[in-house]
Amino acid sequence: MNLYVPILVLGAIAAAFAVFSVGVARFVGPRRINRAKLEAYECGIDPSPTPASGGGRFPVKFYLTAMLFIIFDIEIVFLYPWAVHFDVLGTYGLLAMALFLVNVTVAYVYEWRRGGLSWD
Repeated sequence: MNLYVPILVLGAIAAAFAVFSVGVARFVGPRRINRAKLEAYECGIDPSPTPASGGGRFPVKFYLTAMLFIIFDIEIVFLYPWAVHFDVLGTYGLLAMALFLVNVTVAYVYEWRRGGLSWD
């Protein structure tokens, strides 16, 4: 249990800082409420009362790009534990990570060749 005490203390400090920051901002921050602040913000463009062209649907390309980012981002996260314990894993760890990187590279090249990374 002694190994978890620093983690718990750090979590408590982070939570206390978050609560303190929100509390101070509520008391210290400006309270000038106007009509512009209450409107929806759409990337600097004035909100339109009519839906976007095509019934307000987004192209599937946006979702595919987001999914690609999430997939490759999560795959890259697996490199961190390997880098930390590289010296302990030895040859087996090196071969396993090489196979993993080949797998990620094949998926990346496949997606690139299919045009999944183009913005047009």
